[in-house]
Amino acid sequence: FGKPVKVVNDALMQAIGSYEGGRMLFLGLGTGLGAAMVVDNVGQPMELAHLPYRKGRSFEDYVGERGLEKRGKKKWRGYVFDVVNRLRAALQPDYVVIGGGNVDKLDELPAHSRRGDNTRAFEGGFRLWRDKALIV
Repeated sequence: FGKPVKVVNDALMQAIGSYEGGRMLFLGLGTGLGAAMVVDNVGQPMELAHLPYRKGRSFEDYVGERGLEKRGKKKWRGYVFDVVNRLRAALQPDYVVIGGGNVDKLDELPAHSRRGDNTRAFEGGFRLWRDKALIV
């Protein structure tokens, strides 16, 4: 068709739409665990979900939809806090945005985190084309 194309995953799309400068880690709680970082206007999708966590299982096994169903909401919330804190310590973001379909199941958020909004993914799509300083 002769038209430019930009391809990013859903986590990076919402991360870009949520980005307010500095070093931001985005974590999307949904069917699995989506992840992306934006550092000084450079966006990077990440596959953190598959990192080993506990008992031979991954982060996603504990904080994804299956983890919620298997362990119940109270335990799931505890694992979400633990995973967010571990990733924050390892990656040193200025702030963490937690989004995705299951973020609303968290009554409180871990320290240095804020609640994302899925509509920010649309803003991320617009910013991909509009914000010339953004690199993906």
